[in-house]
Amino acid sequence: MKILITGGAGFIGSHLAERLLEQGNKVSIIDNLSTGKLSNISHLTNNPNFCYEIDSILNRETLDRMVKDCDIIYHLAAAVGVKYIIENPLLAMQTNINGTDNILEFANKYKKKILITSTSEIYGKSENVPFKEEDDRLLGSTHISRWSYSSAKAIDEFLTLAYHREKKLPVVIVRCFNTVGPRQSGQYGMVLPKFVKNALLGHPITIFGDGKQSRCFADVEDVVSGLIGLMSEKKAEGNIYNIGNTEEITIEELAFKIKKMTNSDSKIEYVPYDDAYEEGFEDMKRRVPDITKIKNTIGYEPKYSLEDILNRVIKYYEA
Repeated sequence: MKILITGGAGFIGSHLAERLLEQGNKVSIIDNLSTGKLSNISHLTNNPNFCYEIDSILNRETLDRMVKDCDIIYHLAAAVGVKYIIENPLLAMQTNINGTDNILEFANKYKKKILITSTSEIYGKSENVPFKEEDDRLLGSTHISRWSYSSAKAIDEFLTLAYHREKKLPVVIVRCFNTVGPRQSGQYGMVLPKFVKNALLGHPITIFGDGKQSRCFADVEDVVSGLIGLMSEKKAEGNIYNIGNTEEITIEELAFKIKKMTNSDSKIEYVPYDDAYEEGFEDMKRRVPDITKIKNTIGYEPKYSLEDILNRVIKYYEA
């Protein structure tokens, strides 16, 4: 099968490309390297079934050609990370809305099945945890730029479902919850790799806010298995799925756990949100997925515990 991955040089995209190649598929990727890296895919470039283009999903001519030449599409390209969204609000909105509009248009033109990756940010600051796919959303003011990401991805979901309902385009939507693992960068605000890297270097481990906010971390290998499983299941078409892990930990507990596992002398420091991001920044206290729906559809069950994940990320950074 010929598969196109947008954002394929990114963290999740590169792992997905790796797995699909192992399964004997031909894989093409497009990435503008805004958050992706060539080093993520350097080990794949000698594979005759792999090719890549450094370009933007805003380039309609390139996208049209690549979609026409594939069988199915995994759309992972997006402006991601709280820090990146706040520092590049206009480009982030254009990429996340116009880019998705482009890929859906061409997927429909050539009738290609497509998976759209969305985000747990969709749920906003709702406290109705664990989050179910049909839950209401609760967002803050448009003056707070972090909510632009949630809104843009919600528009992506509306567009995707509209193509499915009106044009009968086969689509799957996946809301990812804090996917982590080897090759992930902490450069754009991803907390776990940032903590591990700073701990190993002896730099301060910086917690934004009071650290009582909790998250669930899913290993990229589990997430990739879920993405491929959903794309292989006809019953998943036209549906939205949470994908992640349900093992919850506070950010403060995570910092101390990483410090202990790395035998680090790093100090743990606390920085107010306003100083870390922008005035009036809002965060959600808990973010826990209900994964019943994906379990019932494809038998998804995370294999990696948080301890497993941390060991894998620590070994990656040590190397």
